[in-house]
Amino acid sequence: MNIAKNMESIFIAALVVVSATSFATASAPAPRLAAASAVQAGADANMTVVTVSAKRLSAAEKAQLKG
Repeated sequence: MNIAKNMESIFIAALVVVSATSFATASAPAPRLAAASAVQAGADANMTVVTVSAKRLSAAEKAQLKG
């Protein structure tokens, strides 16, 4: 079979297959996502609180640590 002579019919056949599958899947309903429940952040009596009491490094101290 000479593919070069039959390229038009191969293209038409591929186009028919692609069109048929696109129409077959286009009618399917889109999945519906459930609405996310709202999460509220509030103070909990059992919540752990961390307090950092340290001074910030100056630019010279940062450069010394990197180098």
